[in-house]
Amino acid sequence: MTKIIVITGASRGLGFAMSEQFIQLGHTVLGCTRNSEAVQKLQQKFGSPHNFTAVDVSNEQQVKAWAENLLTNYSPPDLIINNAGVINNLAPLWQVPSEEFSYLIDVNIKGVANIIRHFVPAMIDKKSGIIVNFSSGWGRSTSPDVAPYCASKWAIEGLTQSLAQELPAGIAAIALNPGIIHTDMLDICFGESAAAYTSTKKWVKKAVPFLLQLKPSNNGMSLTVPT
Repeated sequence: MTKIIVITGASRGLGFAMSEQFIQLGHTVLGCTRNSEAVQKLQQKFGSPHNFTAVDVSNEQQVKAWAENLLTNYSPPDLIINNAGVINNLAPLWQVPSEEFSYLIDVNIKGVANIIRHFVPAMIDKKSGIIVNFSSGWGRSTSPDVAPYCASKWAIEGLTQSLAQELPAGIAAIALNPGIIHTDMLDICFGESAAAYTSTKKWVKKAVPFLLQLKPSNNGMSLTVPT
């Protein structure tokens, strides 16, 4: 069955890899990214019925307008993937500037809440749908120099489990650790050694089928993409 899939952070890394793979499998992708030039490239590459929009998920008014436009023109999503996220420049917590810390929290936590706030009511009306909030190994463990990122992903774990208790039957919220994948974000964390980890091309071949088989019975689970 063809699914309507909302993906945030769709223009690069895991977001782009998932978008491309879902589309190849015949699903409809409704994606967003902050970069308007990237939106044009995505729309040219994939075309209709897919839809890509420039949205900063940390800006609630932008998310609200995006959701209203999509829900006017498409059915409520079958699958939401809250993938958009940023990481701090590596530093001890006391050296991370407050502006950088606040921006990370705005994107990684408030951005997820904004998407949920403006899409999930339509899914509740439809009585079906899966919400996947991307967590991290650093949402279940910690390392030095990434305290803001850890804080945001531990928050996603708690937010998701609480949300799961609020949802009616037929809808699920799942916190998903994608694993350690070679992306731009991993380059920031691991430097040259990042190249030794799984490529997005290999990862997406397992991740997309895994995402497509998630069911309402997975509600509240903290899962990890199998390697």
